[in-house]
Amino acid sequence: MPYELWIGARYAGLARARRRGGRADRFVSFIAATSMAGIALGVAALIIVLSVMNGFQRDVRDRMLSVLPHIELYVPGAAPEQVVRDWESIANAARQHSAVQGAAPFVASQAMLARGRALQGVQVRGIDPQLEPQVSDVDGQMVLGNLESLQQGKFNIVLGSDLAASLGVGPGDTLMLLAPQGSITPAGFTPRMRQFTVSGVFSSGHYEYDATLAFMQVDDAAVMFRSNGSSGVRLRIDDMHQAPQVTQQLRNLLPSQIYAQDWTQNNRTWFAAVQTEKRMMFLILALIVAVAAFNLLSSLVMAVKDKRADIAILRTLGATPREVARIFLVQGALIGVVGTLAGVGLGMLVAYNVDVIVPFIERLFGIEFLPQQIYFISNLPSDPRFSDITAIGLTSLILSLVATLYPSWRASSLQPAQVLRHD
Repeated sequence: MPYELWIGARYAGLARARRRGGRADRFVSFIAATSMAGIALGVAALIIVLSVMNGFQRDVRDRMLSVLPHIELYVPGAAPEQVVRDWESIANAARQHSAVQGAAPFVASQAMLARGRALQGVQVRGIDPQLEPQVSDVDGQMVLGNLESLQQGKFNIVLGSDLAASLGVGPGDTLMLLAPQGSITPAGFTPRMRQFTVSGVFSSGHYEYDATLAFMQVDDAAVMFRSNGSSGVRLRIDDMHQAPQVTQQLRNLLPSQIYAQDWTQNNRTWFAAVQTEKRMMFLILALIVAVAAFNLLSSLVMAVKDKRADIAILRTLGATPREVARIFLVQGALIGVVGTLAGVGLGMLVAYNVDVIVPFIERLFGIEFLPQQIYFISNLPSDPRFSDITAIGLTSLILSLVATLYPSWRASSLQPAQVLRHD
């Protein structure tokens, strides 16, 4: 191999001197190893953190959309009873778009649930239990009872698991629902009240919905929330990522009085916050790689200083300044490449096994990383993405190569006569 490559690999600690009994370059090899370790740890930390953030965003999004529709069509100002009667005409107009796979009516409003001394504010959704499986996965998330128990006129209700636990109710128990719309009497404002029977409990795995969401039959909801609730049609499309484009196209197909809104608009603030946090986390953790690159720069400067005599001897033997510079370019490049590859390997190993590593640590130390009452999900997910890993690896390699330029230039500019005179 070219002697520059062999000497650079030797200085990087990746090759040994061939002569027996020769002086081992322990100091140079040690600082090269620390530089590799710094780059590897920085790259691994970036991959692990971004993979966990991707997994968190994916799981929360999927659990949201297991309860929420991809697109909702509203009729602003219309009475829920009227919309529920005419919902099929709206759905038929929406089905003209080839991406629409399912449609179901809904009525939505806020209310209060009372059971003894327990009082809980909830989001109520009126649904058609026969059509709801077309637009959500609630039917498959039932842990007690079933959606078919929501029959018109029976005034049954299905609660989220955490909501049912906080009220202390189960299937067969009764509770009082108080609608915000009421009537004015001589005694003052009286809210509309109705006794409901709990007929089922669902668990989506999303704490916010399990603790605040209740379902009832759509016609019962239209009667209960006569003018206070919103109503319309829920849609599911074949590709949820195309929801914004499909929503815009539906606005051109549907009458002007119908308002279309997709899931990205309903949760825009949360997803924007996650994306901003991810970008900032990448920049912050990239500083770890930058620090490792500066460590590489300082280690190469120290290597140049330690090898002044060797450089002078090479120059006297006929090595050109460019060849000397290539030696330290090779050393720095090898440290950067090996450190980056080691970091990518370590990061991917941890990122793909987070679901095993984190529960083991939680059991070992008796701790809980994600309390369900605080975070949307209770397990730590991971979603390694090739684009993120590629960007991290290229960033590390570029910083490592830039860090080798100054030490290589310093090595090539040494004058053999001055070095040998002082040494």
